[in-house]
Amino acid sequence: MSETAVPPPMLDHVVVNVRGALDEAFAAYQRLGFQLTVRGHHTLGSANHLAIFDTAYLELLGYEPGKGGGRADLWEHPAGLTGLAFKDDDGRYADLVARGVPVTPPAEFSRPVLLADGPHDARFRVVRLSPGEVQNGRTFFCHHYTPDLVWRPEWQRHPNTAVSVRDFVIATRDPARTASLYERMFGPGALRSTGGNLSFAAGATTIHILTPDAAEARLGMPVELGPDGTDRMVALVLRVSDIAATGRVLTGNGVTVEALPGSGLVVPASEAAGAVLGFVPL
Repeated sequence: MSETAVPPPMLDHVVVNVRGALDEAFAAYQRLGFQLTVRGHHTLGSANHLAIFDTAYLELLGYEPGKGGGRADLWEHPAGLTGLAFKDDDGRYADLVARGVPVTPPAEFSRPVLLADGPHDARFRVVRLSPGEVQNGRTFFCHHYTPDLVWRPEWQRHPNTAVSVRDFVIATRDPARTASLYERMFGPGALRSTGGNLSFAAGATTIHILTPDAAEARLGMPVELGPDGTDRMVALVLRVSDIAATGRVLTGNGVTVEALPGSGLVVPASEAAGAVLGFVPL
C-alpha cells in the first residue's frame, strides 16, 4: 500500500470487558433489549456473547470461573468498554509496519459455533497494536474467515431494534495526543478537529476522541477516565429502527433511562457493564 492508498477504516466490532461477570453481563444486556448469541469459547481461553448488528457487533468478553489465566492480559483493563476493532484487509499489517505503528504479527484463533446443521468453527485473524499503545484498552484489526458464522439474520433482530453503531467515544485529557496514534494508522487527513476534540469515520461509525467535559455534554451522562486520569473508552451510541420500541423495552425492564442530548435515549454505565450506552433513531 502506498501513502496515498490507505484503505479507510471500517468498524468490525467493539468489546465490553466483563471479566468474570459473564452471567451478570448477559442478564444486563438482555434487559437492555439485545438478543445475544449463546456463549462462545475461544481457543485462546476467553468466552463471549455477541450482539450482532448490520456490519459490526458488540462483544461481551470475559472468562468462566477458574479460567481467568488464559488471557490474563485482557483482564488488566478496567471493566467496561475496552476494545475497538477495525476490519482487516490484505496488506494492512505490512502497511502499519511501514508507517511505524507498533503492531504484533497476525495471529489466528477460532471458537466453535453450533448451528441447526451441526457444529462449525468460526475462524479469525487479528493484528493487534502492541501492548501499551492504547491506555486501558486495545485497538486491533480483525479478519473473519467465516463471516457467515457471525452475521446471521436470525441473530440480528433485537427487541430494542438496534441495527448499527453510530458513535464510539474515547475520553481523554489530551485529544491531540490520543488521536495521533490513529493518524499514524490511517494517514494524514483521516481525522477532523472541532474545538480541540477530534473524530474520524470508520465506515458508518464515527470514532470521537473527546475531553471528559465534551464527552459528558455529548452523552448527557457522566463518564470516568481511567486510573490516574488516563484515557478510557467510555460510550457507544447505537442506531435503532424504532426509538419508541426501544424506550418501551428499556422502561419495561426497569432500566434507568435519560434523554440523550439532541435526540434519543441514554443509559448509564452502571446499567451496561461499564459502558454508557445511547440509542438514536435511524
